[in-house]
Amino acid sequence: MDLIIRAAEPAEYAALGEITARAYLEDGLLDFGESDPYLRELRDVARRAAAAQILVAERGGVLLGGVTFVPSGGPMADIAGPGEAEMRMLAVAHAGRGQGAGEALVRACAERARAVEGCRSLVLSTQPAMHTAHRIYERLGFRRTPDRDWNPLPDLWDLALLTYELTL
Repeated sequence: MDLIIRAAEPAEYAALGEITARAYLEDGLLDFGESDPYLRELRDVARRAAAAQILVAERGGVLLGGVTFVPSGGPMADIAGPGEAEMRMLAVAHAGRGQGAGEALVRACAERARAVEGCRSLVLSTQPAMHTAHRIYERLGFRRTPDRDWNPLPDLWDLALLTYELTL
């Protein structure tokens, strides 16, 4: 069966939120586990969908994962500036990994960014431990931008996020 990348439907928001939360939890990416405040944001797909575009990967009617695409700034952008789109919260369910869903979602974000008038790059932030995602980004032509690395909660813990950019 073919992998399909498409816009998320509201009826899928809860399931996608749980896939995203479980992926981050199971990969050990949340410093405070089930009590991590970021978990609420990962699960709240409806809030993200009100401010950005949510894409999902599915195969045979099974939701494998999703990503948030921010076309040009707005409340969901963390690092995007003028002329930049941003992707956030890429997640694939553990059972769906190794099937090309993550790469297909990244490619779909790049295609969408190319379709945004005046957009010259696609940017993202990633945790240092997300090695599989880093390999996907680098294989697709993203380059590290260490001058943009940042810490979302400097007062709470030392968490530096790495940044990447794809020139379109």
